[in-house]
Amino acid sequence: MNTWHNLLDELNHTYHTGLTRPVSWRKQQLQQLRQFLVEQEAPLLEALRTDLGKHPSEARLTELQFLLTDIKHTLKHINRWAKPRKVGTPMLAWPAKSELVPEPLGTVLILGAWNYPVQLLLAPLIAAIAAGNCAIIKPSEHASEVATVIARHLPDYLDSAAFKIVTGDVQVSAELTQLPFDHIFYTGGENAARSILAAAAPNLTPVTLELGGKSPAVVMADCDLAVTARRIVWGKFLNAGQTCIAPDYLLVESSVQDQLINALKRAITEFYGDEPQHSDDYGRIIHSQHHQRLVGLLEGQTIAFGGDSSGKDNYLAPTLVTNVAADHPLMTDEIFGPILPIVPIDSANQAIEIINAKPKPLALYAFSKNQRTLSQFTRHIAAGNVCYNDTLMFMLNDEMPFGGVGRSGMGRYHGKFGFDTFSHLKPVMTRRFILDVALRYPPYSKLKDKLLSWFS
Repeated sequence: MNTWHNLLDELNHTYHTGLTRPVSWRKQQLQQLRQFLVEQEAPLLEALRTDLGKHPSEARLTELQFLLTDIKHTLKHINRWAKPRKVGTPMLAWPAKSELVPEPLGTVLILGAWNYPVQLLLAPLIAAIAAGNCAIIKPSEHASEVATVIARHLPDYLDSAAFKIVTGDVQVSAELTQLPFDHIFYTGGENAARSILAAAAPNLTPVTLELGGKSPAVVMADCDLAVTARRIVWGKFLNAGQTCIAPDYLLVESSVQDQLINALKRAITEFYGDEPQHSDDYGRIIHSQHHQRLVGLLEGQTIAFGGDSSGKDNYLAPTLVTNVAADHPLMTDEIFGPILPIVPIDSANQAIEIINAKPKPLALYAFSKNQRTLSQFTRHIAAGNVCYNDTLMFMLNDEMPFGGVGRSGMGRYHGKFGFDTFSHLKPVMTRRFILDVALRYPPYSKLKDKLLSWFS
């Protein structure tokens, strides 16, 4: 523990020297991070292939290119984000100027996740750098090859006085979260999130939690079934289903359930062939423990498609399941794998009732050509993020925040929203010495009360 205390003290000292304050320094660090992603692309792609079986094209799209776009967007807008933001001033305080001054939080801790081990570690770091913070970042130990590449090469690019990479198991994470950081940013599961909140509580350390949950996809009969099926299959089975915003279960109007299942089968075969285990485009489950859990969920279930598995390489086929009991773990717990339960519904209202009976999801998907139906979902379902007639694609929009609500997470980031998460927007009012109106000073009177209520 003393080692981590010393590391935090070192970074706090760096922060108080003012090194991270100039926007020019922040830009230079972001450019260095971009250089790391470009120059170390090959070892990163190889590590992602080893850890998760990710095809290089998928890894580029969802990990490296995502980050490069985020850096480009941040570099373009950081000057404006870092400027004081003028706000109005009430008449009673005239003459005065009021503004919100973005101020770095200090030294922050970023705990990455294993399912997108590059993106989910470095995207929060982009925001932390842009806001002017020092940081300790810890890659997930489960994506060990990626953690090795990052720990070996990233220090060659970033300022070592301001940024430290720590590797290790869950015990290391537990020790780090007990330290008095100025902010902790965690991406991962609900159980670990509870431990992190408990560890942060004695220091009153603010925490951002990017979690998950059961994200539903509702398919109405009036949608384009072929397009819908392709988009669901892509969003669900990308990274072998190990995506926090992947559709976790389908609610399908019963009149088109059979048609949709057939369209889903065709899309799976189109994407991954007749034998997905031999497809270079299909990933693997992160480790044997998670693989065994997923295979166990299929015991006794009605498998409409897939279900094949192999413990040798942690393979589980894209799998469609029907006739799932409402109280089965497939319908109560986050699956986080390539298993898609399909549940028939009679109406949009029934879908809303089913979704609202569960904790608020991280993402909501619905497919329909009827704007009234989609608006009904927007009005009546609370979700961290919503995407209609597609899956996952909202993540590409740098102008929109990403984050959960309720048990799917707290706090948000991406673009300006990430900058603000790692900033304190310090309110500053500057008054002038002229017009020192005495109405607010004692002795008070009914006339002063009347005048003050008029000016307020």
